Amino acid sequence: MKIEFERVNKKNRRKTYKLKVFKNQKHYIETVYKCIKEARYYKCWKPTIIKIDNNYVGFAMYGLWIREGKNGRVWFDRFLIDRKYQNKGYAKIVVPLLLEKIKNEYNYNKIYLSVYENNNIAINFYQKLGFKFNGEKDINGELVMVKNFKEDKK
Repeated sequence: MKIEFERVNKKNRRKTYKLKVFKNQKHYIETVYKCIKEARYYKCWKPTIIKIDNNYVGFAMYGLWIREGKNGRVWFDRFLIDRKYQNKGYAKIVVPLLLEKIKNEYNYNKIYLSVYENNNIAINFYQKLGFKFNGEKDINGELVMVKNFKEDKK
């Protein structure tokens, strides 16, 4: 299985827009189009395609918000697996690899994300990866979770 993370660019953007979630998941995440539009405005975001064996199977967006906290915060802000590829175990394979890539890219030991309080599937998934609630809510009222790589090594 060949896994690749590819930055969204002019050549692959149209293919990326075709990535969709199921109707009952739409209220948990913005469309890929909206994510990429936001990344044009906020240059810290890195919209990324998730490819497995040359197939576009998912999308993620991450970045460093330098004005948050003492030294900034690295956010794993968006993640989806296209509905055609869901329930195949891809998230369990690619997310740990992507988190390690993000950690190494920024050289930060903590990665943050936010999740809707009623998104139990996502919450359970992220908890299994070592994310913990930190008691905060983001600007949209979502619960903030943090993964501390230093704690993982203990």
